[in-house]
Amino acid sequence: MTKGVAGIGKTVLIQKFTLDWAEGKANQDIQLTLPFSFKELNLVKDKKFSLVELIHHFFTEVKEAGIHSFEDFQVLFILDGLDESRLPLDFQNSPILTDATESSSVDALLTNLIRGKLLPSSLLWITTRPAAANQIPADCVDLVTEVRGFTDPQKEEYFRKRFADKEQASRIISHIKASRSLHIMCHIPNFCWIIASVLDFVLQNGEEAELPTTLTEMYIQYLVVQMKVKKVKYDRRAETDSQWDAESSQMIESLGKLAFDQLQKGNLIFYESDLTECGIDIRAASAYSGVLTQIFRENRGLYQDNMFCFVHLSVQEFLAALYVHLSFKKSGVDLLNEENETQWLCFFTNMPDLASFHKGAVDKALKSPNGHMDLFLRFLLGLSLQTNETNLKGLLPKPRSDSQANDETIKYIKKKISENTSAEKSINLFYCLRELNDCSLVNEIQQYLSSGQVCAGKLLLSPQQWSALVFVLLSSEEDLDIFDLKKYFASEEALMWLLPVVKASKKVLLCECNLSDQSCKALSSFLGSESSSLVELDLSNNDLQDSGVMSLSAGLQSPNCKLETLSLSGCMIAEEGCISLADALVSNPSHLKKLDLTYNHPGDLGMQRLRAACHDPNSKLQDLKYGLKIKVY
Repeated sequence: MTKGVAGIGKTVLIQKFTLDWAEGKANQDIQLTLPFSFKELNLVKDKKFSLVELIHHFFTEVKEAGIHSFEDFQVLFILDGLDESRLPLDFQNSPILTDATESSSVDALLTNLIRGKLLPSSLLWITTRPAAANQIPADCVDLVTEVRGFTDPQKEEYFRKRFADKEQASRIISHIKASRSLHIMCHIPNFCWIIASVLDFVLQNGEEAELPTTLTEMYIQYLVVQMKVKKVKYDRRAETDSQWDAESSQMIESLGKLAFDQLQKGNLIFYESDLTECGIDIRAASAYSGVLTQIFRENRGLYQDNMFCFVHLSVQEFLAALYVHLSFKKSGVDLLNEENETQWLCFFTNMPDLASFHKGAVDKALKSPNGHMDLFLRFLLGLSLQTNETNLKGLLPKPRSDSQANDETIKYIKKKISENTSAEKSINLFYCLRELNDCSLVNEIQQYLSSGQVCAGKLLLSPQQWSALVFVLLSSEEDLDIFDLKKYFASEEALMWLLPVVKASKKVLLCECNLSDQSCKALSSFLGSESSSLVELDLSNNDLQDSGVMSLSAGLQSPNCKLETLSLSGCMIAEEGCISLADALVSNPSHLKKLDLTYNHPGDLGMQRLRAACHDPNSKLQDLKYGLKIKVY
C-alpha cells in the first residue's frame, strides 16, 4: 500500500511504474500489469462480473490476446485511489470466491482479490490517502510506503524551472519562504502548480503587485484568475470588466454547494447525478471545465457516465468554505449546524452572529477524528477578513467590518488552545490564527526563544505557550534532523508537550532528562507509527526500569518501526526488560543496528536471549553494548 495526501503524486508514481515496465526498463519479472482506478470501478459498482470478465471489460487488449486464465502469469493488479471508492468493501461479510470465472459483485471480487482468495499468486498494489487506509485490514498488507512530496530544495527547483526569469523566480521563492504556511504546503506538487499560476498572473499585472501571503488570499486570487481567463478567452470581454456577473456568481455558488455536499460525504469524484442535484447544468459545467481547467476538470473514460473532480482537494475545500460563508452572509443560515439555530437568531435580531458561527465551526473541526475539516476551517475563518471579502466584491454581499466578531473568534481559539492537552491538536488552530492575521502567541514564544529564557529552562510555560512552541518548531525553516530536549526543558512534562516535534525528528536526544516509564508509553506509540521519521533515539541515564523498556518494546515490535539506533545506557533495566527487548528484536529484526545497554543489569537469561536475537539470520543488529565492554556481533 502506498499512502499520500491528495495531489502528492500517487497516480503519477503508478503511471511512471507502468511506463517503465512497459518499456522494459524495470520489473520484468512481472508479465502482466493491470492498472485499475477506483473512480472507474465506481461506474460498474452495480454490475456483476467474474474476475476474468472484469479484466476483459477494462483491458480489451487482454481479451483480444485470448488470455482467459491468469494462473500461469505473474500478474500485478494496481488499485489506484482507494479514497475515491464508492464500493462497500465489506471484508467481514463478503462471500468467499476462489474461482476467477465465477460471477459476483465488483466489491466482492475486490475483497477476495485483496484477501488473496482470488489469484493468490498475483501481486497487489493499492494507493490511497491516509484517511482511507484503514478500509483495508492490516493483515492484508505486507508493505506500506508513503509519498511525501517535494523536499525544500525540490520546492525551489520547481519554481526555478517554472519561471524562466531568474529574478522573478527568486522573488517568488523568497515570498513563499517568508510565508511558512505556503512554504509547508508546497511539498504537494499540485499546490506548487496552483501557487505558480496565481503568482505568475499577479506579477504580470504590475511589478509592485502585492502577493498573497495566506492560504485564503492565495485561493481567492486563484479563483479570480480563473474567472478572468474565462471572461477574456470565452466571453470575449475585457479583463477589466467585473468577473462576477449573474451567471458566474451562480455557477461559483453551485460549484460551492457541490464541493460542500461531496466533502461532507468524503467524495473527491462525482457524477452527473451529483451535479444535477446541485442545480448545475451539464452543458454549462462542460463549458466551465474547458475554461476553469485548474478548478473543475471533466474526465471522459470508456463509459457514458461522466466523472467530475476538482483539480485538487484543497480547491474543493476552499469552494466548500466559500459556499458555507456565502450562505451565512446572505441568509444567516449556518450549514454546519444541523438544527440551524443561527438562522432563527438572525431572524429575530436581524444581525448575523458571526462569532457564534465561527465558534461552532471550530468546535466541529476539533471533534473530527482525522482532521478532515482542518483546511476547510482555515479557509472559512480567513474569508471573514474584510480585505478578503473586498477581493470577492460582487460575489459576496457588500463587505462590512467584522473585526469585533473576529476578535471574539481569536479569543475563543486561544481559549481552545489553552484547554487542549495535546499540542498536536492545537497546531491547526495556530494556522487558523494566522489566517485571521493574529500571530501574537507565536511572536511571544519567539521572543522568549531569542532571549534564551526557554532554552535555559528558566520559564514556566502555560499550555498556550507550549502549543505555540510546538508550532514554532514544526514550522521553522530549520530541518528537524536532530531534536535535543535539554535545549528546552529536561523534564517529562516538556517531552509530553513536545511529542509532535519528536515525531517529526530523525534523531532524538533525551538523555538525562528525568524521564520515567510514562515517557516510554508515549514514545512507543510513535515508534509504531507509519508517519514517524525517528531512526535514532537516546534515552540514556533515565530511570526507565523494566516497565518502561517493556512499553518501548511494544513499539519496537511494530513492522512500521524504523529505529536503527537505540541507547538505553544507565536506565536501571534488569532481566525482565532485556527479555522484552530480545523478543522485540526477534519480532522485528529488520531495522535496529545498534543497541546500547551498558550500565544495566540484564542477568544471565536476559543476556542469553539478547545473544540469541543477535544471531538470528534475519537480524540487522551489528553493535550490542552491555556491561562495561562493547560486544560486536
